[in-house]
Amino acid sequence: MPEQVVLLKEAFGVGRDVPLNYVARPNVDGEFLDSLTREKHVVIYGSSKQGKTTLRRHCLDDADYIVISCVNTMSLADLNGAILKAAGYRIQQTFTKTVGGAWKFGAEFVGEGKVPFFAKASAKTTGARETTDQRAETTRKLEIDISDVNDIIMALQEIKFSKFIILEDFHYLSADVQKSFSFALKAYHENSKLCFVIVGVWRDKNRLIYYNGDLTNRVVSVDVDVWSNEHLREVISVSEALLNIKIDEEAIRGVIYHSGDSVALVQEACYRICKSADILQTCDELTDVGRGVDAEKIVREIVNDQAGRYSAFITNFSEGFQPTPLEMYKWVAYAVLVSPIEALESGLRRQQVALIIKNKHPEGLKLNEGNITQALQNTASLQVLKSIRPIIFDYDQTTRVLTVVDRSFLIWLAHQDREELLAEVGIE
Repeated sequence: MPEQVVLLKEAFGVGRDVPLNYVARPNVDGEFLDSLTREKHVVIYGSSKQGKTTLRRHCLDDADYIVISCVNTMSLADLNGAILKAAGYRIQQTFTKTVGGAWKFGAEFVGEGKVPFFAKASAKTTGARETTDQRAETTRKLEIDISDVNDIIMALQEIKFSKFIILEDFHYLSADVQKSFSFALKAYHENSKLCFVIVGVWRDKNRLIYYNGDLTNRVVSVDVDVWSNEHLREVISVSEALLNIKIDEEAIRGVIYHSGDSVALVQEACYRICKSADILQTCDELTDVGRGVDAEKIVREIVNDQAGRYSAFITNFSEGFQPTPLEMYKWVAYAVLVSPIEALESGLRRQQVALIIKNKHPEGLKLNEGNITQALQNTASLQVLKSIRPIIFDYDQTTRVLTVVDRSFLIWLAHQDREELLAEVGIE
């Protein structure tokens, strides 16, 4: 009899907690832990569903950090306010106005260890008017501007805040907010001991440094996309031990080969192999599983579950922000749809995208390259606006490379009729 009975969904699959088959990778986990000890900000980046959130959950205790989930509607002030709330402040609108007539908000610390003050954060509201009156019914006021990083630092220092600040889904913030916050990070590094862990879906190691060159040597980036065959095999091996099974070696090779280095696809494929064999929990005796299965078919079925989402994505992305004569986003999609999977895996350079588009676009060689560049730079913003989650295309402005950050999309695309997809977006 096994010492511990584990359910199939606990052994394979993606859940809210750190999975039981978590495998620590020295080149990822080791780098992340080392970075945390250097008092630098850390960026965890990579394609979707490659273990970014799981990495920080595995390496940090819950008591070591606070988490802010970024959304596309957040301004810099909203983000700062969310940080203060997560740190233990309660923010409420007061009757106090600034000299200029902007409303202020009281930020009272309600976390562990009361602090003897009532702080105020200023934020303009719709309809605020010029006035010089000030009414306040508080004691020991600390006037802070919620848009000012120096005031946020001061407020956090007042309560002796020392936890890591995790910003999840940083890529969902608008490009302007990302840029503004990159400048705030320098102030956090120089004027406090506060450290941020920023989690984003992109393939650009130096994205924040591109926004603010002063972050060089102040930010360390950790790439979670580096899943070797050995690490993927180890993930499977740990789950085999948990379930007391042995998956057929040929099936394992097939799953890893056809999953395109996606740990999420490997997990789901193994889950389905076990379920088809009626393995729902730890076996009483060592059981062989997966002999003769078609691994490629299983992976394709998993990817095809998202076929509707991918088809809708191509249509929505091609429409752009609004109708325009040049329809640049339709042509960016065209460049992706006509490119070989191998080229998409490594990324398309801006020059490649421009050449592909000019060879087909009605404007031909007369097409201004600035229009192409602008469209590429706004690919992430467009997807955020269209509520495409997780994002699928991303453009690295430092290396000028367009990448696909959803590995399942590439596998899906490899089995589609490209001519039909092009017809859907109106390109013959």
